[in-house]
Amino acid sequence: MAEIHPAQRVAVLADAQNLYHSSHSLYSQNVDYSGLLDAAVDGRELVRAIAYVIRADSPQEESFFEALRDIGFEAKIKEIKTFGDGSKKADWDVGISLDAVTLAEKVDAVALCTGDGDFSRLCHHLRHEGVRVEVFGFRSSTADELIDAADDFTDLADLSETVLL
Repeated sequence: MAEIHPAQRVAVLADAQNLYHSSHSLYSQNVDYSGLLDAAVDGRELVRAIAYVIRADSPQEESFFEALRDIGFEAKIKEIKTFGDGSKKADWDVGISLDAVTLAEKVDAVALCTGDGDFSRLCHHLRHEGVRVEVFGFRSSTADELIDAADDFTDLADLSETVLL
């Protein structure tokens, strides 16, 4: 496992939906994406920061998307799909995975900001390709298989002073 050093190139991929639900259910607070980005980059060269968001037709969401851009994130936006039975679905699992695999040849480390265990296979693949995988999530809502699959895990609860608003 490669250690962190200043010359590393890092990509930060933030699963905003997962982070939102975790921070709200655990702390009734929002994520401070500026603090999250600083923690994930950790003094290294940032190659790309992407926040994967869902458009839910909330009055504040456009200002949130703009704030993400101002912080340094590219906001990738997906519309919620409503099905005939009234159920709704929107997730970025495939998009995040494709971006991570595509960026793997351009970075030394991927900071995956999520607690979703569906990304454990992605972690194994990236590590096999020689990319350091760092997971940032709230421990009590992060899947054990995701933590086990990463090179490093950072519990955002330990950084609550800087990653929660």
